[in-house]
Amino acid sequence: MLYPLKFEPVYKDYLWGGNNLTKLNKKLIYPITAESWEISANKDGMSIVSNGNLAGSTLLDIFQRYPKKLCGKREVKQFPLLIKLLDACSALSVQVHPDDAYAYANENGALGKNEMWYVVDAKPDARLVYGLKKGVTKEQFAKAVRQNNIGSTLNYVSVKKGDWINIPAGLVHAIGAGIIIIEIQQNSNTTYRVYDFDRVGADGKKRPLHIEKALDVINFDATEMQINEIVSVSGVDYLAYNKYFAVEYIASEGQYKSDTLNLSFHTYTVIEGGFEVEGVSVGLGESVLIPACMKKYTLKGGFKAIKSFVPDIK
Repeated sequence: MLYPLKFEPVYKDYLWGGNNLTKLNKKLIYPITAESWEISANKDGMSIVSNGNLAGSTLLDIFQRYPKKLCGKREVKQFPLLIKLLDACSALSVQVHPDDAYAYANENGALGKNEMWYVVDAKPDARLVYGLKKGVTKEQFAKAVRQNNIGSTLNYVSVKKGDWINIPAGLVHAIGAGIIIIEIQQNSNTTYRVYDFDRVGADGKKRPLHIEKALDVINFDATEMQINEIVSVSGVDYLAYNKYFAVEYIASEGQYKSDTLNLSFHTYTVIEGGFEVEGVSVGLGESVLIPACMKKYTLKGGFKAIKSFVPDIK
């Protein structure tokens, strides 16, 4: 029988990181740490179980052995989500992600990348890129890229601790400096950079840009702002709710009861306090995966956490 699974963090030392994930009790292994992949069955950062009888197994191993017990009675071809913590000590590249159809055709059958962010912390003047200015066309954007004037096309928004932002595939975006986020996303590592501040990596070379693919996938008609937007479904308030993921903010002072209904695993990433579930302790900055086969379960303790799962949307 499966049980609540915890994993060893997979750290990434991208050049825009820092050491602020120590605020979430992370034991960093790099002087500059940009990301902690918390729950991942992606080949670019595979989670390894850290607790119980399955310790040492990868999440991919468990998915392949117990796909329905882990993910629910609906058939899924691969583990669908990837949960990360990000420390944007400096700004990320301006980028965009493809949808499923484009990624499948152009990235060897990969998933697209729809994602959402929850802001765990932010400096007072923090801001990020959220889409393009109203009316910017593909031709205008391409010209701005060629003339190294992309900033003139970008829509900037200020953010603070506790904000949440939905980032659909096709939306140009960039996390600004001084922001720590939890990212809930499809199980994909496909990113098309359009501007990277002319930075160079440890090898002394600029990171590659992907202008042509980006121009293929950018949604130049995207105008709806999906920031701090509550989605209410069957009496439950969600930070995001779509066919890829549902995300909730959970705050509890004693017992929080839930039920997977054997439809999807549930994940929790703790941003304050901690809890115990089926004898497994989950503390600040830690994540846990509740397999779908557990059905009803109870989290005991005072905590705040970001919960995610794959909803039953036909």
